[in-house]
Formats: sequence, structure tokens, C-alpha cells
Amino acid sequence: MNSCSGISFKTQALYFFVYTTRYLDIFWTFTESYYNTTFKILFLVSSGYTIYKMTTSWKPTHDPNLDTFRVGYLLGGALLIAVLFPYEWTFSEILWAFSIWLESVAILPQLFLLQRTGEAETITANYLFALGLYRTLYIPNWLWRYFAEGHFDPISVIAGVIQTILYSDFFWIYYQKVFKGKKFALPV
Repeated sequence: MNSCSGISFKTQALYFFVYTTRYLDIFWTFTESYYNTTFKILFLVSSGYTIYKMTTSWKPTHDPNLDTFRVGYLLGGALLIAVLFPYEWTFSEILWAFSIWLESVAILPQLFLLQRTGEAETITANYLFALGLYRTLYIPNWLWRYFAEGHFDPISVIAGVIQTILYSDFFWIYYQKVFKGKKFALPV
């Protein structure tokens, strides 16, 4: 059965907003990397399609009474930091910084939904683990770029560390439960 039970619509919407604001520049910035452009479009389309499905055919399987996190605080905070501390005062640079800061906290509605339900289906727990692992794997990339290329991106690193810290408790519970063959449930 197709369902979005246990998935936060608000987190999915925030990720769609992250990808839209980060990749909007593909319409005015030329790049010779068709690979990069293709994946940016793929992120936008797949994220948009997820939102579409969650608001149409999967809507009956979503419980908005559980997905109650107030995302306005996340949007406002990310916008404020992006406007105050961009690398450059350009529209596309502020959008990029906003997307990085927003992505660092976009998982919070999902984690709060998980906290409210107390458990997650294995596929949902695996999905969350993959999202967290994706961000955690940026750490070796930052180290490589710093030592091999002398490049340091404070916005990406600080936001990435915040995001990794938000996942840390989930990772521990995931390890304690799923890696040991048990159903994912929060400790009582």
C-alpha cells in the first residue's frame, strides 16, 4: 500500500524549499556540468513529486495532528542568519545560504513527529538513517577539501555540524534497535 504514514509533511515541504532556493540559480547560471544540472533538476522534481503525492493520493494516510511542529521559526531563523551572514550580498548567495541553514534544521519536524508517535516503521527509520548518513558523510569531504585544497566553507561546516548533532540521538537509538534486529522504538 502506498502511504506516507509516519513521514512529516512539514519536513518534506522544508526539503522542497531547501532544494528550490538552492538550485533556483540553474535558470540563470550556466554550467558546463550536465551531471550537476541533471541532479539538481532531479532533486527538485522528486521533492516536488513527494509533496504532490502527500497532498493528493497519500493525503488520507497522513495525520496532521501528529505533524505539529511550527516551521515558521525554522524559516525565520534560517532567513535571518542568511541575510545577516552571507558570503556576498547577492540574491543568489543569500538564497544559497538560506538553503544551507534551513537544511540543517529541516529534519526537526520529522524528529518531533517520531517523538510524538514513539516508534517508526523500519522503512521510515532506514530513510531517516540514510538522510543523516548523507549529511554525516560530508565531514570527510570537508576534511579532504581543507587539507587537499585549502578550502574551508564556514557556513556549510557550521550548518552541517548542527544537522549532524540533531541526528546524533537518532543514530544512537537506531544503532541500539535496528542494527540489533529490533523494531525502532524510542526508549520510554
